[in-house]
Amino acid sequence: MSIFQKLFKQTFIYGLATVLPRMLSFLLVIVHTKYLDGPVSYGRVTILFSWIIVFNVILAYGMETSFFRFLNLHQYKDKVTGTSAISIVVSTLIFGIFAFTGQDFISSLIGVEKEFLIYVILILILDALVIIPFASLRAQERPIRYSVIKITNVIIYASLNVFFLIFLPDLSKEIKWLQTIYIENFEVQYIFMSLVAASGATLLLMLPFYFTVTYRFDKELWRKMIMYGTPILISGLAFAINEHFDKILLEWMLGEEQGLFDSGAYAACYKLALFMTLFATAFRMGIEPFFFSHAKEKNAPKTYAMITQYFVIFGAFILIVVITFSDFLKEFMIKNPEYWEAMVVVPIILLANLCLGIYHNLSVWYKITDKTKFGAYISIVGATITLVLNFVLIPKYSYLGSAIATLVAYGTMMLLSWYFGRKYYPIPYNLKKIGMYLTLSIGFSILSFYIFDSNYMISIPLLLVFLVILYASERKELKQILKR
Repeated sequence: MSIFQKLFKQTFIYGLATVLPRMLSFLLVIVHTKYLDGPVSYGRVTILFSWIIVFNVILAYGMETSFFRFLNLHQYKDKVTGTSAISIVVSTLIFGIFAFTGQDFISSLIGVEKEFLIYVILILILDALVIIPFASLRAQERPIRYSVIKITNVIIYASLNVFFLIFLPDLSKEIKWLQTIYIENFEVQYIFMSLVAASGATLLLMLPFYFTVTYRFDKELWRKMIMYGTPILISGLAFAINEHFDKILLEWMLGEEQGLFDSGAYAACYKLALFMTLFATAFRMGIEPFFFSHAKEKNAPKTYAMITQYFVIFGAFILIVVITFSDFLKEFMIKNPEYWEAMVVVPIILLANLCLGIYHNLSVWYKITDKTKFGAYISIVGATITLVLNFVLIPKYSYLGSAIATLVAYGTMMLLSWYFGRKYYPIPYNLKKIGMYLTLSIGFSILSFYIFDSNYMISIPLLLVFLVILYASERKELKQILKR
């Protein structure tokens, strides 16, 4: 099996682990936007999830990527799993103690009510404890088990959401014992109770890992892993700011009522960019171990260049398809028209996530050369752009300003990574082809969405033209890859 076939196979399986759960989450947007009390309630859910994502990054502190890096170094191979597992468990326990004892301080600091904060803390602890077990599955190339557990998590979460939000109100009128668990206007809490249950079940499924680990803690290795992972932590935190902090800022800058409404509408329409996010995430999860394991190959730079080119091709295609059928997706996914006012951000967010995916592909150079500090520098630049532009644009343009800030930040990060990569690890990217596909997809998307208002008579022919150009340009290369 060629390395391309192996990569695409693993990407497909990891994609299932990403796509199927996210598709259930995608469908949950239908439930949430229909059964929650409008964009304000959905905005509160969005902001709580944003805080969870920010603190998830902090509690991981780059240890997952460090795990992959040092696992491939012979002198540390036997010690990496035990050292990283001990590190995560101890840091999570410390966090739990301080979080539970300091709830009043945390609540006042981040503006989250204590009634919601307890769920956030529990979810963070449970999620942190499965970081290394999941990384171990990926390193062992066991994507099927990884996928089954991930999918099980979201099935539990989605099922409980459906039960609590749709069926429980009516069933509690007929079944007496259900009256003890049904509370009116408790929908937001039910959502996070479901997530606690799902995360708890995931930890139970991953517990065998902790009984098979050889607990050997190497201080020297740990210090090196922390040093390697700290820039990854900074990069991850910057990414969390780029991706999620704008929802929090909308509430802070526009006031609670208007901010929550705009945050809810923005987050719901933002979900239409999910297809690009799913593709980029699945691709990254399949490719990250691949990058490290093939770093010493003679033709590694050419391989990386080809992988990035095909990422851009598929990403450009997804951009045009989602834009073409955006009206259908809007009506299918977001039943409440109150949210539709934020549809203007969809092409911008799709393009922003495509830029982010390209950035992750370009970032191979600083990961395999141990120059992860550049990842931190680039991410800090992106986060700074995000914060500055949000502060400038939100007062005047609300969520549209946030979307523009996200695109500018990710576009800048993509260009900076390419610029510095040329110096430290030259990769022969085919910039003409990459530029052609990006230009076509962006141009066709602007015509379809902003000028012709997603008119199928215009958008579908544009999509077909793109496919014809793609086929004419890539048919020889695709046939060669499939024959290997």
